[in-house]
Amino acid sequence: MAKQLIKNATIVNENTIFESDVLIQDDRIQKIGKDISDAEAKVIDASGKYLLPGIIDDQVHFREPGLTHKGNIASESRAAISGGITTFMEQPNTNPQTTTIKKLEEKFAMAGASSYANYSFLFGGTNDNLEELKRLDSKACSGVKLFLGSSTGNMLVDNEEVLENIFRSTEMVISAHCEDEGTIRRNLAKFKEEFGEDIPVKYHPLIRSEEACYLSSSKAIALAKKTGARLHVFHLSTAKEMDLFRNDIPLEEKKITAEVCIHHLWFSDEDYETKGTLIKWNPAVKTISDREKLWEALLDDRIDVIATDHAPHLLEEKDNIYTRAPSGGPLVQHALPAMLQKYSEKMISLEKIVEKMCHNPAKLFDIEKRGFIREGYFADLVLVDLDSAWQVTSGNTFYKCGWSPFDGFTFASKITHTFVNGHLAFENGNFSDERNARRLTFER
Repeated sequence: MAKQLIKNATIVNENTIFESDVLIQDDRIQKIGKDISDAEAKVIDASGKYLLPGIIDDQVHFREPGLTHKGNIASESRAAISGGITTFMEQPNTNPQTTTIKKLEEKFAMAGASSYANYSFLFGGTNDNLEELKRLDSKACSGVKLFLGSSTGNMLVDNEEVLENIFRSTEMVISAHCEDEGTIRRNLAKFKEEFGEDIPVKYHPLIRSEEACYLSSSKAIALAKKTGARLHVFHLSTAKEMDLFRNDIPLEEKKITAEVCIHHLWFSDEDYETKGTLIKWNPAVKTISDREKLWEALLDDRIDVIATDHAPHLLEEKDNIYTRAPSGGPLVQHALPAMLQKYSEKMISLEKIVEKMCHNPAKLFDIEKRGFIREGYFADLVLVDLDSAWQVTSGNTFYKCGWSPFDGFTFASKITHTFVNGHLAFENGNFSDERNARRLTFER
């Protein structure tokens, strides 16, 4: 690749904001400084724009293999780079599930042939694949995923002896979906008795309740403390769970970390009236008070990471009665614009957005030379215009499923350029036909 020189950018990186140029050579950041000149470089004038590290999304469901009518690695990674996400970690509940080393490597081969963004995959733990998990190389993938509440693909791990053995058997990050299955089943039975199958969706946060979340997450944390395992709790949704996490030590010293997703920071149970099953997620979007406490914990560093849990379904699948409508929704294209919107509303700083969406995922998963704007690091970079309003429509949405929970909303900020390993993959609404994505490597 030819050299590229980003001139006059306002860089947001490592808790500072400063004006500088960035010279890219091949796939790396070669130089950061004022008044860089290089006669061989293609110049991109970033005057008035902000340059961020590429977003790292540690939790997506891109639906390949087996569920590709909803999305696939190509379609969803393409949407991701349009939203400034240059790296993703995909979940194991596809069809077939990623619960053997053979299936894991098959998935890597699929991504190698089709992904627009850098990629890794989580290996799925089950009640009966402990021996396979023990054979997994710690550098083979981003980590282990456990469903401690049922979800798409029915990968529930509910054998307590197996669960403890998994916690004791890996030094990799164990990422967990925490909802207590028994509590959910009892709640669902109660509402079915009253409403039959057509339960009003507003009761979703009472079925997949605060109690279900807290019981499961507190149990997982207790087990992590008992075994010394490295635990990362995905998509927290309740105020009560915030007391389980620490902010008195730096991320590098934490054995137990926490994550929140865009939808739990944006929506509340009041939105079910207008959005219906479009905002049906597991765990459920809960109360305004829960949302406020999630924001509080994010800003005081009890919550370490912001992710999407991108999980597309077709509109005709979502347009169903409660018990038949699947949980999940598409988010990768609109996650960074949503957080930049909250910056414009003075709810969060640009530095904190970059910390939670770029730096911390890289640290938490030991990703090699990504997540920061540093000389010698891979040139995964995003230029944003903070004063370029645009409205979300089906015509400018790139998900294969063709819709967004933000349909009709006008964001204040726009992603203008996305670089993946030094390659300009997205520019002002246009995609490069070339792919330059890489399999993630880890410093473990």
